[in-house]
Amino acid sequence: MILLLQLVFWVSLAALVWTHVGYPLAVWLLARVRPRPVRRERILPSVSLIVPAYNEEAVIERKLENALALDYPPDRLEIVVTSDDSRDATHDITARFASRGVRLIHCERGGKVAAQDRAVRETTGEIVAFGDANVLWEPQSLRELVAPFADPEVGMTCGQVRLVNPAAGTNQEGVYWRYEMWLRERESLVHSMTGSNGAIYAVRREAYREVDPRFGHDLSFPYLMVQNGYRAVYEPNARATESMTTDIEDEFQRKVRMFEHAWLMLFRGRMFRLRVGPVYWIELVSHRLLRYWSGPLHVAFLASSVLLAGRGTFYAVALGVQLAGLALVALSIAARGRIRPLRILHYYLLVTLATVIALAGYLRRGVPATWDKAAGTRL
Repeated sequence: MILLLQLVFWVSLAALVWTHVGYPLAVWLLARVRPRPVRRERILPSVSLIVPAYNEEAVIERKLENALALDYPPDRLEIVVTSDDSRDATHDITARFASRGVRLIHCERGGKVAAQDRAVRETTGEIVAFGDANVLWEPQSLRELVAPFADPEVGMTCGQVRLVNPAAGTNQEGVYWRYEMWLRERESLVHSMTGSNGAIYAVRREAYREVDPRFGHDLSFPYLMVQNGYRAVYEPNARATESMTTDIEDEFQRKVRMFEHAWLMLFRGRMFRLRVGPVYWIELVSHRLLRYWSGPLHVAFLASSVLLAGRGTFYAVALGVQLAGLALVALSIAARGRIRPLRILHYYLLVTLATVIALAGYLRRGVPATWDKAAGTRL
């Protein structure tokens, strides 16, 4: 029994240290000593810009004005709003843009991915680009987003999203997101990124795949690109802005929903096929598998530390460090986030807890395909 507890302790500790410290350092070093930059050229392929929408009356007008203002030849760009059976004024507002070339596709309620699939089938652009309704792109972003497609190895590109907190709040998602963008850029230089985002990305039409509507493109498309012989790359010059949720409690609920989909893909998405090659397989295991398992790993680490604390100084110190961290988070909660240095620790704990709650939710009830509006600019 003691040997089993020690095994749990050391395996969970090693996995947590690797995914949060060792892997970022390793991929940073590899990106410096053996980068694989893609070829970028000022190409102008035909593009279908698809905006998935569900009850977006608060933001859809601004989004369409933003899309029409993109610095891209109008005769090379079609703009489509694909509505997942919106019940507010989304359709009426979109209809006002019909004279300016914007098309509405009204889908039956089936989820974001199903709406995107239909829009891809009913458009013709060589490149299909996607942007959420609450996200604004910089004028040059589309040109920058398609530039890497000059490289025939590239099947998908993803731009840089800047998260803006519209009010003074406790959410530290912006700090985490900057780190995530830094890591994706290094992964892209080494081989391919392991995650995308719904705010600004594009796919070569022949590389597009219709997936289980519960999966989502954010996490499924990058590894599917690699499995089908392409690269999924990060393009930091394609920039967009999105307002994030103000408070950490709101972000926690969003993370739980996101991780439920992540667990579905881990168990049923065939993510870890060896045909992706050893480098990308290590990226997936390090950045996705171990990151999503960080919550259960922390639970196992804490439980084994409690049971082993009386059997050695190292185990006792490990337990003390964990308890001190929990005490600091409790202090941050009691102070309502006013102690700024503790906010990141508080954020980390909630995100870690979200993986555990999401796993329980996935095992209990599964994951629906339909979606709701995100918080932030979507009021």
